[in-house]
Amino acid sequence: MPTTPLSLTVSPIETAEVVRLAEGESPDGQFGAVATFIGTVRREHLGRQVAYLEYEAYEPLAEKALGLIAGEVAGQWPAVRLAIQHRTGRLAPGEASIVIAAASPHRAEAFQACRYAIERVKQIVPIWKREVFAGGEAWVEGAPADPSDEGARQAAYRSACG
Repeated sequence: MPTTPLSLTVSPIETAEVVRLAEGESPDGQFGAVATFIGTVRREHLGRQVAYLEYEAYEPLAEKALGLIAGEVAGQWPAVRLAIQHRTGRLAPGEASIVIAAASPHRAEAFQACRYAIERVKQIVPIWKREVFAGGEAWVEGAPADPSDEGARQAAYRSACG
């Protein structure tokens, strides 16, 4: 299991570990809230039975984009500590593909930061998935926005706080 709060991993993600990474070495009681998001592989998508997904990433750029997201969160919600882990490789239905934890003194900021982070991951982190289903397969587009696109960043903020 990775020991950095922002990482890609081929291993199954342990939600408790991601929460621990978000909380860091803080003294007990520093955070009044930890919001988590767990994205899982669906059994059915667009009317097709999903056999499995395969995630691929350009790791140096993906980790840089995760760092950019953490920086954006820190700028908008300074009291929030963020941890994100995203799987790569082959995942079966029901397995977690991403876990995000946002630790904060207050719940509103934790929820907002967590939602913002997943919106930005979908926008800018170069991770692609191949969906394999009965009778075929399809690549699903990933990371369509330029990380410096202010309009995309504002759209993610509106989704999180709107």
